[in-house]
Amino acid sequence: MNPVYYYILHVFALLVLTAQTFAAFANPAPENRKRTMITSGIASLLMIVAGFGLISKVYANHFAGWMFVKMACWLVITAVSGIAYRKPELRGKLVVIAFAALLIALVMVYAKPF
Repeated sequence: MNPVYYYILHVFALLVLTAQTFAAFANPAPENRKRTMITSGIASLLMIVAGFGLISKVYANHFAGWMFVKMACWLVITAVSGIAYRKPELRGKLVVIAFAALLIALVMVYAKPF
């Protein structure tokens, strides 16, 4: 498969996952939980599959340090939407954590420091 398709799927899933995460922060009502968790779970799965597809096609399965940092950021972004429903009083801190994880992931992609 052409790596461009993996790039598009990866970025699209990132946008959906980020949107659902911040939707959970904005309105952590229990009636929205199921739809948000399903959508963010599917987006998270697509994002990790496309990411590993890119590693396979572009980097020939050679892992660099920045890839592990990106996987940690993916895990954080995936987890915070669920935490927002369980602990709505922590929304302010979770927003900062989510923004930090997104920023770190972007820096890892473009700077590739490791």
